[in-house]
Amino acid sequence: MIKILVLHGPNLNLLGMREPGIYGSVTLAEINQKLQTAATSLGAEVMCLQANSEGALVDAIHSAWGTQQGLLINAGAYTHTSIAIRDAIAAVNIPTVEVHLSNIYRREQFRHHSYIAPIAIGQISGFGAESYYLGLQALVHHLQVTGI
Repeated sequence: MIKILVLHGPNLNLLGMREPGIYGSVTLAEINQKLQTAATSLGAEVMCLQANSEGALVDAIHSAWGTQQGLLINAGAYTHTSIAIRDAIAAVNIPTVEVHLSNIYRREQFRHHSYIAPIAIGQISGFGAESYYLGLQALVHHLQVTGI
């Protein structure tokens, strides 16, 4: 069975309450539940973790080495600032898909740069919670095709 680590970055624990006009009304618990269901139907297993701390996200990425075949990540604001998260993903060399609820390229200029995108196999943004499910499908498909 394909094992995928799903990481949610800072402030995503507030989904459903935080700026619903930008991030929608779906809660993180609802996203995780739907990811679990979708993973099962795709023949995969997901482990979901949310952390507000950069170090906790780096530690989770390190722990995925040798235990997870893929990484689905919404690093939140760390997308635009964290070389440490970028370096952790590069170090473990696990196929990674970056997702965002909002279209980061239609927002403030500082959100247009991602440290993760250059080392990810793909990026999906702008489709609300659906970005996660699209990212999961794409990642599982990639892993099945490549045989990883």
